[in-house]
Amino acid sequence: MAGKKLASGMGTYTNANTPVEPKGNEDDDIGQEDQVSWQERLAAKGSKQSESSTDDGSNVEAPLQPADEHAVHSRLLTKKQLSDMAWGVRELSKRLGSVKLKLKVKTVFLLTKAHDETLIGNTREVAKWLLNPDRDVQYTVYVEESMKENKKFDAKRLLAELEELQAHSSKANGEGKKLDKRLRYWSNDMCRTKPHSFDFVVTLGGDGTVLYASWLFQRIVPPVLSFALGSLGFLTKFDYDEFQETLTKSFRDGVTISLRLRFEGTVMRSQKRRRAAIENGENKGKEEEVENENRDLVEELIGEEKEDERTHRPDGTYEILNDIVVDRGPNPSKFGVQGSFKLLTSLPAMSSTEIFGDDEHFTSVQADGVCVATPTGSTAYNLAAGGSLCHPENPVILVTAICAHTLSFRPIILPDTIVLRIGVPYDARASSWASFDGRERVELRPGDYVTISASRYPFANVMPQGRRSEDWVNSISGKLGWNTRQRQKSYKEWSI
Repeated sequence: MAGKKLASGMGTYTNANTPVEPKGNEDDDIGQEDQVSWQERLAAKGSKQSESSTDDGSNVEAPLQPADEHAVHSRLLTKKQLSDMAWGVRELSKRLGSVKLKLKVKTVFLLTKAHDETLIGNTREVAKWLLNPDRDVQYTVYVEESMKENKKFDAKRLLAELEELQAHSSKANGEGKKLDKRLRYWSNDMCRTKPHSFDFVVTLGGDGTVLYASWLFQRIVPPVLSFALGSLGFLTKFDYDEFQETLTKSFRDGVTISLRLRFEGTVMRSQKRRRAAIENGENKGKEEEVENENRDLVEELIGEEKEDERTHRPDGTYEILNDIVVDRGPNPSKFGVQGSFKLLTSLPAMSSTEIFGDDEHFTSVQADGVCVATPTGSTAYNLAAGGSLCHPENPVILVTAICAHTLSFRPIILPDTIVLRIGVPYDARASSWASFDGRERVELRPGDYVTISASRYPFANVMPQGRRSEDWVNSISGKLGWNTRQRQKSYKEWSI
């Protein structure tokens, strides 16, 4: 295998025991590519997709690009482009799974479990270890902005302790960065706009903390190494008690990375139709809005859209690692008040949705909701709703109804090359609500829908050495009690 090149041009590879050396000189700034080159590359891709060729060689106009000129959303790709993109990510993931990628890490991003004060001390411990002047590399450590004034983290005292260590360090030569320049603070906006600023992410918490890391990095995701300080821990594979040894080996010898499939979800808002106003049989050049009563969502999404009429517009795109859920939301029974009594005036509304795959109408769903999960998210809400368990390396989309009001709806598994659309019909009794990895709940009014497709930006999860399939089976057996049963006793045949 020696001498072969990765499709992404990352370098050469041999096997899992031979690390891949990064390109560049020792003194170069190592890490994610520069923001300018990143944007230029995306802009170049966008310009290449501005025209596409038909079988007869004639050029046809490509789909409209989103408002962000540097973003190329998966929902706008053709079927072939989406298939090629998904295949490329899978191929790269296979190759990365068989190598140790050696990174020259200079900036480390620390992410701590939210709202858990007990882990602030762990964050301080890791930061102090990374900033120790005796390290061969002068790491720059980013912690959450709230740590700046946190009394338990006590940044001022931490810097004072490090300065004292530096004064007695044999490696202190005065040429390195000052300690206060090496301890920095990240914000949510920085993660979204400057992901190239971080070479490596370390999370302290559980699976929810890893999901938060995915939520912060909505485009490029630096390699994420997760220490288990939570409850279940399907994604947290490393023991915190060994963090010094783990990080030392990771930075020195390299890491094995698993690219986890993420979904791209886009909320599409129904736009009110307009028609020419007729007064006394004449067109006065005015327009009036058309009510939604006679509109059909299936017809609008399956039929061809008129050139001069756009039925929907995008309103927010999200990259998710676990699942997208469209449910009934806060639609309880409505009560009317008469004197001192409350009277039930209407029944609870189920979620009424239509499911589309590519250019086909799949089915109508009457249920509490629909859960669309990634393979990584198969052990989360999907599992609770009765969906299938799925190995995280499977390139699939899992669709599961939540409390469907039917005997025949069964969970289905679809290929990751399909673009799903889940919409609320115009005649629905109530709105539905969409949530993305349990965050950012968005109301879907009648006529709105959400598109779901494989993301161009997978989640780079650092894995321990070993058999990944066996590790996953051990996880569902140990943490969920999969196929746990008392063993059947043997018996002895009667002797005559």
